[in-house]
Amino acid sequence: MVDDVGFGLLLDRQQCLALLRTASLGRVIFTHRAMPAVRPVRFAVVGEAVVFAVPTGSPLYAGARDAVVAFEADDFTADFGAGWYVSLLGRATESVADEARLACLCPCPPPAGRRFLRIPVEAITGHRIGCHAG
Repeated sequence: MVDDVGFGLLLDRQQCLALLRTASLGRVIFTHRAMPAVRPVRFAVVGEAVVFAVPTGSPLYAGARDAVVAFEADDFTADFGAGWYVSLLGRATESVADEARLACLCPCPPPAGRRFLRIPVEAITGHRIGCHAG
């Protein structure tokens, strides 16, 4: 189904989650000093939640923990003619249960004071975009 605002094929919840599982880099959108902020993160999808590591002293940890945040990931061809993007909303909470599962996300040693935040999907939307002729 094509959406009504021209952003391509609208994806359902399961299609969105499946696409998120193919990506490893996304962006968390949160509030920092009363302003919107965006930080890239390496992440994994565990069940129906996005999980990522973050240093405890960072603005991301302070702004996202126990707050409603947005998350976005995408994949596009080099010319941006085709690809997909998925956006979700949820309340980020600290998670100790996911630490072992995510240890393989980054080949470098983990920073001291790292914690894992989990964003359970409360709302999700995604679009697949194809090439448009002339």
